[in-house]
Formats: sequence, structure tokens, C-alpha cells
Amino acid sequence: MTTTRSPLTTALLPLIVDLGIPVGGFYLLNKGFGVATVTALTLASVPPALSAAWTAIRKRTVNGLAGLMLLVNAAGIAATTLTGDARLMFAKDALVSSAIGIAILVSVAVGRPLMSAALRPIAARGDAARLAAWDQLTARDVDFRRAERQVSMAWGLALLAECVIRVVGAYTLPIHTMVALHLVLVLGAIALAIRAAKPGTARLNAMLDTATSPDTAPAA
Repeated sequence: MTTTRSPLTTALLPLIVDLGIPVGGFYLLNKGFGVATVTALTLASVPPALSAAWTAIRKRTVNGLAGLMLLVNAAGIAATTLTGDARLMFAKDALVSSAIGIAILVSVAVGRPLMSAALRPIAARGDAARLAAWDQLTARDVDFRRAERQVSMAWGLALLAECVIRVVGAYTLPIHTMVALHLVLVLGAIALAIRAAKPGTARLNAMLDTATSPDTAPAA
């Protein structure tokens, strides 16, 4: 018997793995084995970099986000190793958040909201009719496209807010506090984005429900 993951689980699982391993790895190395803070941070950052590299090799392609994460992780590891400044590891995480947030906001400005690609399969709930309705509404419905932009705008702004908080924290809070807050900041940004995007998401789902309702007459 095979089981299929929901689109939301499929989207979030790699994020949880890439977040959980560095935090857990740091505490295991630093507290469990007495490894120096900078060394522990550096070693704990290796798995996400290897994961991004392996994904690129397995799929034989590098998308923009995976390439950015691989580049920033490698740069952060190198900079921290050379300078001995552990705070650079937290600053590089802020760089990733800001780059993604800016890219999402730019996509809104040019009328091609990036979050739509992630939201489309989730909103479709595995229903081919809802997928087709999404494509049709995107092509012809101004209100639907406005709701798409609203959702992406919420995510872009939430990621930029996380970036600011992360940079301020990196240079004002103790290193161990920042490690503990790493997962909290990311999950907090996700929760904020989901909450801020809720009105737009609700409008998208409502329009999809109407478009796929048996009571809705097909367009002439």
C-alpha cells in the first residue's frame, strides 16, 4: 500500500529538515561533544549545503532558490572559517530571506507572483478540475490575479521582516540565543505570512469553488 503526501507536506518537509538538522547538530556538537562554537556552527551548516548540491545533481538542474541557498551556505561557511566570526552564519541566513523576499515582491510588481506556483497545487487539493479552473481564472479574471498578488505580497513582506529581525539579533543577542531562535524565526515568518495572506487565499479558494461548482453553468 502506497501513501501520498499532501502538497503542503511535500513543500514544507525539506524546509523542516534543513532547519532541524543545523540546530540539532549545533547543540549535539557544542553541548554534547564540547566542539567550539564557531566550529560547531560551521559543521552544522554543511548538511543543508550538501542537500542542495545533491538535489541539483539528482535532478540535473539548479533552480534559482536552490542555487542561492547553496551559494550563500558555501559563502557563509567560508567566511566564518576564515574570520572566526560566528555571527556571519546568522547574517547569511538573513541574506537568503531578503533575497527570496525581494524576488517575490519583484514578481508581484511584474505581474508574475512567485507564490502562485506553490499555492496552486495546494489550492487544487489534487483535483484536476480545480487545477484547470486556476489556469483559466489566472488567464482571464482580474480579481483572481489581484488575490494572487496579495498572497505573494504577504509572503515577500514577511520574509523581509524576518531578515531585519535576524540581522539585528545576530549582532545584539548571544550566539546561543540566536541558534535557539533560528527555527522560531523561520516558523514565525511562515506563520505571519500565512496569516497575512489568509484573505487573499480565501478569495482564491472561493473563486475556485465557484468555478468548479456543479451549479455553475459553463461559459458560452
